[in-house]
Amino acid sequence: MTENGPEPPQTTDDAAAFPAPPTQAVVLAGGQGSRLRPYTDDRPKPMVEIPGTGLPIIGHQLAWLAAEGVTDVVVSCGHLAVVLQEWLATAVLPLRVTTVVEEEPLGRGGGLKFAARRLPRPDGAWYAANGDVWTRFPLREMAAFHAEREAVATLALARPQMPWGVVETNEFGQVLDFIEAPPSPYPINAGVYVFAPGFASLLPDLGDHERTTFPRLARERRLAGFPLPQGAYWRAIDTAKDLTEAARELAAQGAV
Repeated sequence: MTENGPEPPQTTDDAAAFPAPPTQAVVLAGGQGSRLRPYTDDRPKPMVEIPGTGLPIIGHQLAWLAAEGVTDVVVSCGHLAVVLQEWLATAVLPLRVTTVVEEEPLGRGGGLKFAARRLPRPDGAWYAANGDVWTRFPLREMAAFHAEREAVATLALARPQMPWGVVETNEFGQVLDFIEAPPSPYPINAGVYVFAPGFASLLPDLGDHERTTFPRLARERRLAGFPLPQGAYWRAIDTAKDLTEAARELAAQGAV
């Protein structure tokens, strides 16, 4: 409120300070998935199906991205690319998908840069996701977080369940409790990103952006980390055990 009544409506300049969330994304789907063999003997990792869902990992990713307002996705293919391309060509998809194929492995940073050239709106912000991540959280909130901090890049941060139980002790060394598979005390890169327009120009042509671009942006305080909201689902599908655990977790949530 002001002295003379309600606040004036938001101006164009005010609205520009809170840009619309991205509507385009890159999915990195070129990995070999050697730890998921034999599932990946005849298909790329993102084409592995979560038991009981009837969809490959990338199908769940595309449905999530569409639900979050994304209209265009560039999928970067590599290992057994034709299998993924054939599925994308025949599946009923909720958004527009373009594929690019790395003839030789470019690394995660090089793969991102290669795929970003095909984004339909090169002057707009964009999301990116690793093709082996299955998650559900509000991407629009992450985009707002990114914009508020004027970051060049923002990465989602997860606290996965630790694979081991831990022992809690007091200052005298007495055991107080056993805690089965607690959340990690340290956040990890969840493999989902928001990038500002022009970010692709900072990526290496060949190599890993997490060893080059990200450390430089962190030193310059232009890299942000968005903690996944409490209760958000996140799992990286790296092994056959991850497939089983994902199916069990989703069944317990009534999502399968």
